[in-house]
Amino acid sequence: MGNLLGSWRVKEPSTVEECDSTWGSDSESDEPAAADDGGISDAASPAAEGDRAAGDPEDASPQLTESPDSVPKMKRSFYAARDLYKYRHSYPNYRKSRQPNEYRNLRFYLNKIPLVPDGIYVEEILTKWRGDYDKLEHNHTYIQWLFPLREQGLNFYAHELTQEEIKEFQSTREAKRRFLAAYSLMLDFYGIKLLDKSGNVARAPNWHQRFQHLNESQHNYLRITRILKSLGELGYEAFKAPLVRLFLEESLCHNTLPNMLHSALEYFVYTIRLPATRRRLLRYARQHYRPAHAFLWGPPPKRRGGVGAGGGGGGAGPGSSGIRAPAPTPEQQRRGEEGTGSIGITMSSYDAGTSLDLATGLGSSTAGVAGALMAAAPHNDIVLL
Repeated sequence: MGNLLGSWRVKEPSTVEECDSTWGSDSESDEPAAADDGGISDAASPAAEGDRAAGDPEDASPQLTESPDSVPKMKRSFYAARDLYKYRHSYPNYRKSRQPNEYRNLRFYLNKIPLVPDGIYVEEILTKWRGDYDKLEHNHTYIQWLFPLREQGLNFYAHELTQEEIKEFQSTREAKRRFLAAYSLMLDFYGIKLLDKSGNVARAPNWHQRFQHLNESQHNYLRITRILKSLGELGYEAFKAPLVRLFLEESLCHNTLPNMLHSALEYFVYTIRLPATRRRLLRYARQHYRPAHAFLWGPPPKRRGGVGAGGGGGGAGPGSSGIRAPAPTPEQQRRGEEGTGSIGITMSSYDAGTSLDLATGLGSSTAGVAGALMAAAPHNDIVLL
């Protein structure tokens, strides 16, 4: 039995719908009021009140008026969805590295070893690189050391995190202090400042120049995805939503980062592990997205009609085809009522989505999540940094 369980591997999802459990546990009562900002505190808003009052022309959202027929058909990237599914589910088929675990990432953050291949210590980066934007832009080896993950990046000298190292890192005050300093360093590079220990962020004084650079230097979006992932790995999951909320506001409402919008919706939002938080961010994005009919990220359309509130006439799940099953005949209803020996099991579509692979891998007859297949073309920027 032990060998059987040891060799068992989770069945990986094969469609975007199977990767995305964001709306699986959604309900009408979960929908916020129209004026709600998505549940993120005002302190996380990137624009100062003075910026809004001044009527900055950059703050106007682009109003696109194309009809649905004139807008090119877009699809979500399966490669992005699968990558972030693996991350959110703690790499279900992850196998430990063959290399011995030397806690290289922790020792780097304790300033005991330099990053390889440059031979630079973390304290030098934190004290001497701040404000050196050319160095932060053009050096491509430090980001994997500052923000380690449990997956291999482009710098093959950098070591993958392990579960044991993550636990040790999170219990080491000096390492955590330097990690937050590294996060603040990168935020400054992007024109953002860290406001407090809760992770709230806002525009930095140099935001105008840095946002212009960030809008044009799109390889930084890959770095931001890595930073968000690393925050979650090392105990700062709550820091993600304020940063993603800022990027959505700047992209959608102020038009300062229009080139970032697709990455924010396709990648940044989906690094967040809590479905309710992803829903709040996506609802905020949907309010401001233009053209509205081209918003690809949900929620899925609800089934209309059917029985009343107590009769199961809820919305379709994330993998639903939108086709309603025919109503049962009186004879079918009678037979169902006579089946007193059966046990009724109620499972939310989110629970079904997250437990689907487990049931399939163990040979269960549990049905998969039916869905409209969205065959996504390869996404060229899904590069592990």
